[in-house]
This record gives sequence, C-alpha cells and structure tokens, in this order.
Amino acid sequence: MHRLTLGNFELTAVSDGIYHLDGGTFFGVVPKSMWQRKVVPDANNLVPTGLNSVVVRTGDYTVLIETGIGNKLTERMAKIYGQPAKLLDNLAAAGISPEDIDIVINTHLHFDHCGWNTLLRGSSAVPTFPKAKYYVQEGEWQHGRLQLERDAISYISANYDPLITSGRMTLLNGDKEIVPGISVQVFSGHTRHMQAVIIRSGGKTACYISDLIPTGAHLDLTWGMAFDLFPLETIENKKRYYAHAIPEKWLTIFTHDPNLPWAYVEKDEKGKMVIVPV
Repeated sequence: MHRLTLGNFELTAVSDGIYHLDGGTFFGVVPKSMWQRKVVPDANNLVPTGLNSVVVRTGDYTVLIETGIGNKLTERMAKIYGQPAKLLDNLAAAGISPEDIDIVINTHLHFDHCGWNTLLRGSSAVPTFPKAKYYVQEGEWQHGRLQLERDAISYISANYDPLITSGRMTLLNGDKEIVPGISVQVFSGHTRHMQAVIIRSGGKTACYISDLIPTGAHLDLTWGMAFDLFPLETIENKKRYYAHAIPEKWLTIFTHDPNLPWAYVEKDEKGKMVIVPV
C-alpha cells in the first residue's frame, strides 16, 4: 500500500496482487535484448505484472479507479494468467470497505482491469461495491460485445453486463467530469475507447494513464504492448500525454508496474523519458 496527498485529496494505491505475462507480448516489437535490461523474465519468459488500483478520497466522495483481475477467471485462464485476488484484502488493510466506495471508474473492460466490479453470489454476478456508481466508455463496452477473434478472451461479460442491465454502470461518450476534481479523457491506442482518469486538486494533477503507459519501463514512445490494437495511436497519444504531464509536473500512475505505482516523468538532457520517484 502506498499513500500520498494531492492538494486536498488523498490517494491510496492498492494492489490486486501480481500476475505474469509473456515478456514478448508485454513489450511488443521491442527486442528481448533491450527490455530484459529493465525487467528480468523467468525461465518461461514471464515477467511480473502489477494490478494497481487507486482510491481517491476527495472529502465528498471515495472513488476507486480500476478493480484488478478479481476472482471469476475460468480454470484455464487462471492457469495461464494467475488469479491473485488480493484487492479486497488490501483495501481492508488500508481501512477501506466495499461499502465505502461511492464511484468506480474502469479505464477499459479487459478482465485484468474490471474483475472485482462484481462477485459471484450463487450463479449471479452482483456488485462488489454495493453503493457505487460505475463508469466506462460506451464504445469500449460495444467493442467487447463483438467478441472478435483478436481480443475476445480479454472481455468477460459478468464483470460489467449485470451492472449495465441494473443501471449501476453509466456508459460515457467521450471526455467527462465524474465529480469535481476527477474527470476522464479518452486516450486511444491500447483500445479505441480506453480512458485515462485525471485527478486535480490544489493546483496539482495526477493521471491514471492505464495501458497507454502500463509501467515505468514503457516510457519510451515506441515501447508499447503487443496487446495494443492501434499501436500508432498509442505513440501519438503518448506524445499528447507528455505534452501536458511533463511541463505541468503531473504524477503518472502506472497500472501494471509491480514495484512503482506512481512517479513523475521528465526528459533528461538527451531528450529521453526518465522516472523521477515521488
């Protein structure tokens, strides 16, 4: 657990645990000889991958950004990816109960980002956070419904369809302020409708940029994941993000970094993106 103050807001990073992805898919076209200098793979070429959620307490609202993998993976998927399922325990350790959460924001609907949206009660999926309103982009949901060969495995309807049917999940169409100081902006690349969460308070800004920059090892414009559906858009939207985040000193929150939930990003004297720890 990591905690800091951003203006008048309190941010707490909590984890659903660590799972493992193939290093080649995690770093896309980047050669292993380059990425293994930053992340050491195991004998099966797997690299540890974080599942970082963030709780924002604004004083009026308690907002949860992202809900990890959850505990509803099939046996086959759990064997491939792992299913640590630690978010609720880690929230409890931070003094946060499911009933405390007013709002849940999903950046997109891949299973490792919205798994704890719901939990199974008998054969039915019910809201894990019983008082919360949930938010995601409508285009993201519509894409998942297509169940295309390229990424059907990434979408598990039990994570979100029951919430939409019951009216608990709001489907957005573009950039939107969710509550004062917390807004979402669409940053396509990983998926067409993935949204970042912008947090502003007291003249300071943080951004949960999600899979556009999944870890501190993915800062370079061309270091994307093989999972990205639109890799050229990933590059252009990284440029768009850095154009604000670097000069305005935004805190960048990393969704998949197993060691570093957040940091500042700067350019060194050679123009290379570098981490500046909090």
